[in-house]
Amino acid sequence: MHHLPADVTSFVGRRRQIADTKRLLSETRLVTLTGPGGVGKTRLALHVATAKRRSFHDGACLIELAELRDPALLAYAAAEKLGLHMSARPVIDTIIEHLAPREVLLVLDNCEHLVQDCALFVDALLRGCPKVRILATSRQSLGVNGETTLTVPPLPVPEPDGTPSPDALVQYDSVRLFIDRAKAVLPQFDLHGQDSAVLARLCRDLDGIPLAIELAAVWLRALSLSQIEERLSERYRLLDRGSPAAPTRHRTLRALMDWSHHLCSGPEQQVWARASVFSGAFDLAAVEKVGSGDGVTTEEVPHVIFSLVDKSILIREEDASGVYYRMLETVREYGQERLVAAGEYEATRRRHRDWYAKVVDRFGAEFIGPDQEAWIRRLHREHANLRVALGFCIGRPGEAVIALHMATMIDEYWSIRGVNTEARHWFDLALAASPEPTRQRSSALCLSAWYALLQGDTDAATRQLAEAAELAERLGGVGRHAFVTLMQGMKALFTGELESAASLIGDALSGFRAKYPRGELFALAQLGLTLGLKGDREQGLAYLDECVATAAQVGEVYWRAWALWAISFVEVDHDLGRAEATGMEALEIHGRMGGKLGLAFSIDALAWVHERQGRHIEAATLFGSAAATWREIGGSPDYYVPMGTVHHRYVSETRAALGADRYEAAFRYGYRLPPQEAIDVARGGGKAAETTPRPAGEQPPLTPREWQIAELVAEGLPNKDIAARLVISRRTAETHVDHILTKLEFTSRTQVAVWYTAQKDGSPVAD
Repeated sequence: MHHLPADVTSFVGRRRQIADTKRLLSETRLVTLTGPGGVGKTRLALHVATAKRRSFHDGACLIELAELRDPALLAYAAAEKLGLHMSARPVIDTIIEHLAPREVLLVLDNCEHLVQDCALFVDALLRGCPKVRILATSRQSLGVNGETTLTVPPLPVPEPDGTPSPDALVQYDSVRLFIDRAKAVLPQFDLHGQDSAVLARLCRDLDGIPLAIELAAVWLRALSLSQIEERLSERYRLLDRGSPAAPTRHRTLRALMDWSHHLCSGPEQQVWARASVFSGAFDLAAVEKVGSGDGVTTEEVPHVIFSLVDKSILIREEDASGVYYRMLETVREYGQERLVAAGEYEATRRRHRDWYAKVVDRFGAEFIGPDQEAWIRRLHREHANLRVALGFCIGRPGEAVIALHMATMIDEYWSIRGVNTEARHWFDLALAASPEPTRQRSSALCLSAWYALLQGDTDAATRQLAEAAELAERLGGVGRHAFVTLMQGMKALFTGELESAASLIGDALSGFRAKYPRGELFALAQLGLTLGLKGDREQGLAYLDECVATAAQVGEVYWRAWALWAISFVEVDHDLGRAEATGMEALEIHGRMGGKLGLAFSIDALAWVHERQGRHIEAATLFGSAAATWREIGGSPDYYVPMGTVHHRYVSETRAALGADRYEAAFRYGYRLPPQEAIDVARGGGKAAETTPRPAGEQPPLTPREWQIAELVAEGLPNKDIAARLVISRRTAETHVDHILTKLEFTSRTQVAVWYTAQKDGSPVAD
């Protein structure tokens, strides 16, 4: 887990703060770097985390909060950074479960605007994850028990007395930073050719604030040191309108922002302010739409963006999909203040929402085509902007129906990225705010039910599908009826009602044919799977082959991958060669798209193939890897009854072939494999397993209460009956069962029951 960005500029100074931060991280589990905006808290935190990450067995991860506006999404954002795909359980529980056994350094950056929510989040992690340490940055402390704060001061500046020589000046970190950034914009910059006294005064005037120094150095493109000093002094005379009680360093940074704003042209000022409504990354087309208007034509925007990048107001970034832009949080906040003062905030937010509404419409129209992977990458990059747009809709009367439409149009994105819990969050908010019987509500109810099914929440899915069916009857429309029928069929499939599932999905397919390609491919893949499960192999394969061929014609890969997985499933007991080939192809596609649910199913199916081939160690290793992926996404094969039945059959056969101890050793080896290494094992090229059994007599660390609950699970009692038997709350019983599953590295209650029975008999096993 090494999710830390690379430095794009050199790191200057801070030796003492680096040493102090490292020391404090070794002594305490929560260190908060505090200080004003622009003082360099984030850079220091990332520098320390990069240096320390190898000291943590499971690495380090940056969780950026500056782009997050809704406190309710804090845990979702953290889970996404950690690569977790949520279940129906509370998100914080899933995060704690994931991190509890891991030794990780988490960097929480820019906590100040969510300080109370961050405090609760951090407190929960510290209590539930004993090996996790947290390095936070905030303009104020979090106020959590056990917190150690370290104030990040401005960089040292030259003394006001005397005229230091160039060699003496470079001993000050503020001067060194100015020189470093000056050479980036003016390669021929040489301190020995400059007026040392001016540079010394300039660094003092900027109070040694790194952001202020960097913004000032940019102006060497157009101004001399003396001109920069002169203009900065002019800007100070405008400080009277600020609070006289504000710290000098705050007033200095504000003065520099005022000055930078003053030196921008009118169109540059307007685009800066309007671009402040973006969260995270945005591309040129987006800012052309949102940033143009009164005073700025669309044709002018590219030239304005070039100037804003040149002046370091915008940061240019580039990846395989193209060029896009970001703002530093301090710069964005300043721009938004200007936008509000100009009375343009609401109108600009609406243009932002309208732009992303069109983006998701394009996604819906173009997803079934050759650009699927590029679309998924794009929406992932702009996820923060989607949140802002959805939040705008929820917060305005009459706009929630647009949120329903937007969330529905990016259906496959939610599923592929595994953010089903967040999808349900937005649907719940929008459905509550838009109760009118609209076609958007009907579609949203169906999709919310689908995500509930993926998380094993059948009760919620049943309620929502009932309302969706009623709405479909009232509103009419072949496609709407087909969509509801498809979801009803999926519910029947997941609960093992195969006859009903085949009939419903078949009816849905008839409604989708030739008019609704997204629904048609979905239904083809699921009908083929259902018929195969029923024993109608020939007809099932015919639908699956049709799905693969139809997808290939248009360059579609997502539903093609699911159809290939289903072919592997159906063929594993018949044509083993085809089962392996299609399973591997599905695994490659899901891995490329980052779809964790698809990875879990594909790795599991290939474990079945390896078992049928007599490669028992490889099969057990893959079962372990699949189990880790199931736990990561908060899922289980048991949520999908027919698939779960086949899964447990092959697990039992693999264990019988290896013996309990060898199976357990291979399973645990696979559980800890990185995903790419597991894929290599599935290909037949990776190291399968170490099969040294657990030392005799070593028991998993269950508490006495957990042993008691494991016994009741083995008796077949559901959580509500366990709660009644032990006179505890149902939620407490659920928590205990979750802890047992985590400690044993299991994915189902059935595995707990088998394990408990074996423990009583004296022969430890694992699944």
